[in-house]
Amino acid sequence: MTRRLVTARLQLLPAHPELAGRVAAFFGRNSAHLAPWEPRRTQLDDPFAQALHLEQLAKAFAEGSAWRWLLLPEGDDRQVIGSVAVTSVVRGFFQSGNLGYALDEKAQGRGLMQEAVQAVVKHLFSSEVQLHRLQAACRPENRRSMALLQRLGFRTIGLAERYLLIDGAWRDHVLTECLNLETAVDC
Repeated sequence: MTRRLVTARLQLLPAHPELAGRVAAFFGRNSAHLAPWEPRRTQLDDPFAQALHLEQLAKAFAEGSAWRWLLLPEGDDRQVIGSVAVTSVVRGFFQSGNLGYALDEKAQGRGLMQEAVQAVVKHLFSSEVQLHRLQAACRPENRRSMALLQRLGFRTIGLAERYLLIDGAWRDHVLTECLNLETAVDC
C-alpha cells in the first residue's frame, strides 16, 4: 500500500528516502518544540541518517507493518511540516495500531493535524485496510494534543504511569483509543 492521501490543505506522502533532506530540516527547526513530547533520538537533522531511516519506514509501509505519512502543504513540495505514523500494527484477530503525530511549531493552531489524522483514520478504517482499533498515548499536560484526540473521537481508556522516556524522565501518558465500528474482518 503506497498510498498518498490528500486533504483540502495537505498532501500526505508515504515515507520515502527522497524526502530525507526535508525531514531532516523539519527536525532541525523543531527540535526544541518537540523535546517535551518526543523520545530523544539522535541524528534526526542529518539527511544521510534520515535517508536510511526513511528507507526502513518505506519498507514497513509496503509490508503494512507500520505506516508513516509526511505532511506537506498542498501544492508545495518544498517543506515537510509534520508526520502521522501508525506503528506496532498487529493484524489477525487484533487489527490494531498505535497512532503518533508531530507538527511544525509554525503550523500549529490551524487545524492541520486534525485534517491529517482524519484522513489517515478514514483510510485505515476503510475496506482497503480494515483496521479495527487505533490507540494514541499523550502526555496529560499536552493540552493541544489531548484536545485534538478528543475532537477526533478518541476516548480515554486509562493512565499509563511512567509510560515513555521523554526529555530525560519516564513520563505518564493518557491512553486513548478509536474503534472502527464497521469492521467485521474474518481472520
